[in-house]
Amino acid sequence: MVSVAEAEKIILSETKDYGNELIHFESALGRILAEDITADRDLPPCNRVTMDGIAISYAAFEKGTRSFKITGTIAAGDIPIEINGQDECVEIMTGGALPDSADTVVRYEDVVIKNGIAAIITADIKKGQNIHRKGRDKKQHDIVAAAGQIIDPALISMAASVGKDMLLVQCLPKVVIITTGDELVDVGEQPNPYQVRSSNNYTVKAVLQQNALPADMLHIPDDLETTRVKIKDCLSQYDVIIMSGGVSMGKFDYVPQVLEELGVTKLFHKVQQRPGKPFWFGKDKNGVLVFAFPGNPVSTFLCLHRYFVLWLLFKSKVKSENQKVYAVLNEDVAFPAPLQYFMQVKVRVSEHGQLLATPMEGNGSGDFANLLGSDAFMELPMEMSNFKKGEVYRIWPFKQFL
Repeated sequence: MVSVAEAEKIILSETKDYGNELIHFESALGRILAEDITADRDLPPCNRVTMDGIAISYAAFEKGTRSFKITGTIAAGDIPIEINGQDECVEIMTGGALPDSADTVVRYEDVVIKNGIAAIITADIKKGQNIHRKGRDKKQHDIVAAAGQIIDPALISMAASVGKDMLLVQCLPKVVIITTGDELVDVGEQPNPYQVRSSNNYTVKAVLQQNALPADMLHIPDDLETTRVKIKDCLSQYDVIIMSGGVSMGKFDYVPQVLEELGVTKLFHKVQQRPGKPFWFGKDKNGVLVFAFPGNPVSTFLCLHRYFVLWLLFKSKVKSENQKVYAVLNEDVAFPAPLQYFMQVKVRVSEHGQLLATPMEGNGSGDFANLLGSDAFMELPMEMSNFKKGEVYRIWPFKQFL
C-alpha cells in the first residue's frame, strides 16, 4: 500500500508525449495549445476610437475654439476622413479609425450639434482622450497566447482576431473505459433488486468530455477468460485504460490477476485513502497505462479527479500550481482511521472572499446521490484525526461553485 503522495508521484512520473496535430480553431475548445500564437499586425491595428462623438485637433480647443464644423462621419470599418482646418471636426463612431489630422475625441454627451456645427459644452477635455492607440495592446509578432495552456473562449477569440484559423494542439491519448461485473445492467433495462444500472462508465466519460477527451466504453462480465481476452485486446488498441470495478479482494475480481498475466507491471495497488483504497495502477511494456479504480461510484469519481485529471494536465505541461484550490473548513470534523480522508463538501464564498467548505455527510462510497449536493472533495491528511473549523485544506472541485 502506498500513501496518497506516493501514488501521485508514481502516476505523474508516467508521462508521455502523444504528438501534435493541426485542427480548426472552432474545434479546439478545451484542447492544449502546442504553439505560441503571435499577432499578425499591431493590436489595435489603428488609432481606434472608444466613444461615439466628434474628432478634433486638440490644438484648436486649446486656443479657445469651441464650435466645429462637421465635415463628415466615420463609422467603424470606414476609411478615415481627414479634417482640413482646426475649426473642423468629423463625427466618429466607437471602433472607427481616427484620422491623422485629429488627436482627441469628444463624446456626444459633451457636445450640442445644430445646423452642422458641433459645440463643445464642457471644459473638461484632455488631449488624446477616448482613443485606443495603435499597438497599445500588442505589437506585430508579439506572442498573444503561449503554448501549454488550455484553449478557452478567450483564446478562441484571440485566435480569430489574429487570423489563426488552424491551431497546433497536443494529440490526445486514445482511451477506453472498462466496467466489470455481472451485477450491472444497461441504463435502459429494469434491474432486479440485486442488480444496478451501469453508471460509472458514463460518469467517467462525462468527466473526460469536460476535459475535451473522447473515450470508448466496454463492459466485461465476471468471467476470467473473457476478462483476459478483452483486456489483451484493449492493451493493443489504446494508450490508456480506465477501469471501474474488479480490483478489490472479491472472488470474482479478476482484473489484477489478468493484468499481471498480460505483462502489465503493477506500480501500486491500494492507497492509504478513503474512499478509493483499492486503486490499482500499472503500465505495460508498450507504455499503456492502466488506471483501475474501485467499483464504488464515489471511489471512482474521487480517483478520477484526484489522479487521472491531474495526470492529464501534468502530461500536457499545464501548470498544476494554477489548479490548486484551498478552502476553510466550516465545521469541526473527526476521522480516526489512519487514512487520507477525501470528504465531500459544499463550497460557498464568504463575505470576506474566503472559500468555506461545509461537510456533506453521506452513506459511504456507494452513496453517489450525495455527490449531487456536493461541490468538491476536501483532502484531510492522515496524520491527523481531528480537524477544526477555520483550518485550511486543499479541495478538489468537481463543480463550478463561483
